[in-house]
Amino acid sequence: MNLQAEPESLDPGLITGSNEMRIVNNLFEGLLSFHPKSLKPIPGVAKSWTISDNGLHYQFNLRPSQWSDGSPLTAQDFLKSWQRVLNPSTGASYASQLFPILNAERYHRGQIKSFKMVGVKAPKDHLLEVTLHSPCPYFLDLCAFVTLFPVPMNLVTTHPDNWTQVERIISNGPFILKEKHARQNIKLEPNPKYWERSLIQIESIDVSIIDDLDTAYKLYTEGQLDWLSALPVDKVEEASWHPHYFAMPYMGVYFYRFNVNRPPFDDVRVRKALSLAVDRVSITRQVLKGGEQPAIFFCPPVGGYESKAGLVPDSVKAQALLDEAGYKDRSSFPEVEIYYNTSESHKRIAETISQQWQNTLGIRTRLRNTEWKTFLSQMKNLEFDICRSSWIGDYGDPNTFFDLFQSDSGNNRTGWKNPKYDELLRQSQLSSEPTERMELFKSMEKILVEEEFPILPIYIYVNRGMLNPRIKGWHANVRDLHPLKYIQIEKESK
Repeated sequence: MNLQAEPESLDPGLITGSNEMRIVNNLFEGLLSFHPKSLKPIPGVAKSWTISDNGLHYQFNLRPSQWSDGSPLTAQDFLKSWQRVLNPSTGASYASQLFPILNAERYHRGQIKSFKMVGVKAPKDHLLEVTLHSPCPYFLDLCAFVTLFPVPMNLVTTHPDNWTQVERIISNGPFILKEKHARQNIKLEPNPKYWERSLIQIESIDVSIIDDLDTAYKLYTEGQLDWLSALPVDKVEEASWHPHYFAMPYMGVYFYRFNVNRPPFDDVRVRKALSLAVDRVSITRQVLKGGEQPAIFFCPPVGGYESKAGLVPDSVKAQALLDEAGYKDRSSFPEVEIYYNTSESHKRIAETISQQWQNTLGIRTRLRNTEWKTFLSQMKNLEFDICRSSWIGDYGDPNTFFDLFQSDSGNNRTGWKNPKYDELLRQSQLSSEPTERMELFKSMEKILVEEEFPILPIYIYVNRGMLNPRIKGWHANVRDLHPLKYIQIEKESK
């Protein structure tokens, strides 16, 4: 298989990108895991669980299991790993995934000092008790998500900066890290200590790291790759005729972030003007050509939510807004930069939007691309004007999209803060009434794409690629989540 970029990290508590998760999901395992077809939470390290009638108290019964070095894995490993994620000094962007737990957010913000006040207890080696502050309809999904995976804390404490190196790392998932060569390849092999080792039939997984999709496509057509999870733009039409081609709905959105701390993007009129001046239809039909859905909204259909938000592109209004913002003389508008990670499709989208802004608004932009690790670091530190972004839902609830833009979320990455938005999000997380929650989500989305514009939505993804039919146990789903422990390789017929 091919990974399009060198993973930023293999630390479950720190990663945020889909590239990293594709590997980490197979090296580690949480209390629960996801069914390969339905994506419903199923037993992982926890063999069973109970939930109280009021939906606040969870008891997870852990199966006897081991780390890959043979040492026992206990409930204390989960407790300490979760404490590490919540510790503000760790720098975990996804710490909010644990906020449904009683006092977890207060501990993360330093409002309480003792972790004993957080609703996680490990009274026995094989029993983990969790108390929430209010019912959370997606908490079991979170228990199968990477941020809540256990990590070997003794190793993390001893080697905090490099415990995931090949010669050190131990894991508890179906595979172990056998080789890792920067910007070249990663090799995984079955974990002999994994509790369900007998299920795994594949002997090894060879992961190429190739950001040039033309090269990856060529390798696939030559039979050197079994699974290609992305295609070069120029080859989509050709590939669509190939019997190995697949295309399916995907729970993800492609968008641009504005750095609202930098002029001229500290002016909402400028952000709104730039959004109104983008023709998303031409991008999806003429640039991408893969069935992507143009989007003036942010949240794709998920958990019963259907978006009605967004403003229809309008070049006249866009020009008027830029005039109003003090740029009637377009030469006074600074040349701004669109920042993206190395990819032909990101480049073409940026070129198209840059040309649209020049034609419609008379402003000029420059483009800058860089490799994945640097890109993530600079996006996190707000070292950009406009930044290429995407978000893939982590679980089947709209909250996975809307909690992104909470003022102090580690995944916000815009500098934008809005107390009204934060309060609506808080209400949605406290409510257990489905209709009320959907209305709160609609109000949040209206703020994002009709009023404040910290982001510029562009399209809803389609998951497309190539899969060799000899690969069995790979199932299409809206999150492009494919646990490799279920993969089998069928003997090739003539």
